[in-house]
Amino acid sequence: MAKLTLTTFMTLDGVMQAPGGPDEDRSDGFEYGGWSVPFVDEEFGRFMDEVFGRVDAFLLGRRTYEIFAAYWPKVTDENDPIAGRLNALPKYVVSRTLDKADWHNSTVLGGDLTEEVGRLKQGPGREIQVHGSARLAQSLIALGLVDELNLLVYPVFLGKGRRLFPDGGTPASFELTGHRTTSTGVAIQTYRTAGPARFGTFAPGE
Repeated sequence: MAKLTLTTFMTLDGVMQAPGGPDEDRSDGFEYGGWSVPFVDEEFGRFMDEVFGRVDAFLLGRRTYEIFAAYWPKVTDENDPIAGRLNALPKYVVSRTLDKADWHNSTVLGGDLTEEVGRLKQGPGREIQVHGSARLAQSLIALGLVDELNLLVYPVFLGKGRRLFPDGGTPASFELTGHRTTSTGVAIQTYRTAGPARFGTFAPGE
């Protein structure tokens, strides 16, 4: 049985929109694309190589799928740890507007998200990985379908943009299973789900 993992780059104020370039996602007037690029270093690269070394399939939202499909097929080095896996492994794109997905080994999922993802997780493999895909990530978290989170928190504040954890989500708790910090100050934290959020009080005698 495969587990569903989510890897996302986010700012100190939780923004995950358009980390890789100014034109990656300008929706809602977002003007700060490319905010993660100045912080890339060797430790970041090693971590991402580790993540992609565990993947057996990808689950992506439509926008992220289209961004990846426009770039990664042009990287033809089969020894590239990211391109080699993205180009070869199964890719499932969640969309109600796409009729087909032309990138090699891609399948469009347009049905009930819980049923579709549940079916994928019942199959063999180690990890089905979600990268980016903000709206999809929010839906997966809200439905309790994500088993593990890799949060790469960058030392930058933007003040606007799409966030991973929107208001109104279901309270939940997580267990920290790994952490490291890169030379540029990116805090890489890995969490696995640990059931509902728990509450208490500091009031004396209670």
